[in-house]
Amino acid sequence: MEVQEIITFIMEMLGTVAFAASGAMVGVGQKMDIFGVCVLGVVTSVGGGMIRDIVLGIIPPGVFQNPVYAAVATVTSCLVFLVLYLKKELLEGHFKETYDKIMLMMDSVGLGIFTVVGVNTGIHQGYLNNTFLLVFLGTITGVGGGLLRDMMAGVPPYIFVRHVYACASIVGAIACVVIYRSFGAVAAMVVSSAIVILIRFLAARYHWNLPNLERR
Repeated sequence: MEVQEIITFIMEMLGTVAFAASGAMVGVGQKMDIFGVCVLGVVTSVGGGMIRDIVLGIIPPGVFQNPVYAAVATVTSCLVFLVLYLKKELLEGHFKETYDKIMLMMDSVGLGIFTVVGVNTGIHQGYLNNTFLLVFLGTITGVGGGLLRDMMAGVPPYIFVRHVYACASIVGAIACVVIYRSFGAVAAMVVSSAIVILIRFLAARYHWNLPNLERR
């Protein structure tokens, strides 16, 4: 296995764990049972990648060809459920702030990693010169799982109420394409995922959300 493939696999595993944890935490917050929590965790982890693969004509999608990602997501979701079930106080009082910070961290890491994985997958399929497609693939891989998660959990989709969420993915995808063409895959994946994560943390820190239009 080449260095690039090893780095890609490690990043995918990190993203899978991060997104599974965020999905499971949403499920626990919605008072779902362990099955519901696992479903949300898995969907959050692999949902965006499945949409990406269908767009690219990869049938069956990669998650069905290599079930290790779904397995890791399931184990992660179960662990999160057990921890929060045994320690219910983590969802209450002053622990709630810590919970929110962990949720932000997991969601941001997953978003950054899967955005660049989506771009990388499109490049490997031979679309290096199609910037629009690559940016779309990166964005849908990054936000698709979270969108499905929120719809299944019955909460407003994150990309519609946290405006910098999808925008951070788009910026990261564009950066990934540009850096890949100049410096190669490894630099593109590491730097671009870091850009997405940084934007998300800055957005949360300084409340960079666009105002909502309200009917008066």
